[in-house]
Amino acid sequence: MLNTEELTIELDELIREANVQPFLHTMYCGAAIAEDGRVEAVFIENKDGRGAIRARVFIDATGDGDLAKDCQAPFTIRADLQPPTTCAKIAGLEGINMRQFYNEHRDEFAVPKDAGWSCSIPNGAPVRVHAETHVFGANVADASQLTEAEMEGRRHIRAMMDMVRKHLPERRAQLCLYDLSSSIGTRETRRFRAEHQLTEHEVLYGERFSDAIANGTYRVDIHYPEGGGHIFRYLDGREVSIRHDSRVWSRWREESDNYPLFYQIPYRSMVRRDCPNLIMAGRMIDADPGAYGAIRVMITMNQTGEAAGEAAALALDGTPTWQVDVAALRAHLSEGGSIMK
Repeated sequence: MLNTEELTIELDELIREANVQPFLHTMYCGAAIAEDGRVEAVFIENKDGRGAIRARVFIDATGDGDLAKDCQAPFTIRADLQPPTTCAKIAGLEGINMRQFYNEHRDEFAVPKDAGWSCSIPNGAPVRVHAETHVFGANVADASQLTEAEMEGRRHIRAMMDMVRKHLPERRAQLCLYDLSSSIGTRETRRFRAEHQLTEHEVLYGERFSDAIANGTYRVDIHYPEGGGHIFRYLDGREVSIRHDSRVWSRWREESDNYPLFYQIPYRSMVRRDCPNLIMAGRMIDADPGAYGAIRVMITMNQTGEAAGEAAALALDGTPTWQVDVAALRAHLSEGGSIMK
């Protein structure tokens, strides 16, 4: 059973038990960077006003790389970014092919053609998570575009609900919007360069790394920048392109008896030599578009967060983050239950 509100309270308890000092409702707003690229402090803003946090090691897990950008770490923003999605918990849509239904009535509600997905929630309630739409062309690392995308994503949810109310009136009594995501679901913004760029070839062929800190099995999953839908590439060589009106299977490699069971992420994809006390964790780590499509999901990104925390502890003695003893890092991760192969 999964109850995300109960999970929030439990995570609060874990924070307390670990003696971590959290700062809720606090925004990062800049950094003091030394001439050698070392971060000396980050500036924050909250109800108390402007403040600074000094530390020996910093982890940027903002997703958009806000601190790494201020450290002058090079990055790119691709022209064909994977578009963001506003998710919603909705009851009353069970049994409806929402992809087909949405596209049949989209013109009437001034929303673009699209192809998303939905899934049940293992909590016993008749509620499903719907991620049916995308906000195309939005770079949500830009403040104005983020604001517009948030509002447009919510408009898509309202349009979807109104379609059902108008064309399936028998569903009105059951139809209920229980929850919207706290922010739009960002898939991709800034892509930072590190000591190693993970490639799609390394992912799909299961390349092994001596400094591996995470393992993954999730398929390459790239959402189309326009028109909705996505392409999946599996480790066993299958490939499927899903659009609002089609599902086309093919193969990206010939059939074989020798498929990798998983792929790895190297620690080098999280650090830079010119940022000696910075670690980049989460979806901003260095990967090409194909590899990024596979590793960007929570089950893999969570592992990079744990690795970043362990590596930061090992670097407290002043060791540059890119020179952390990876054998010791992997040993610590293994002791915590991570599978290190």
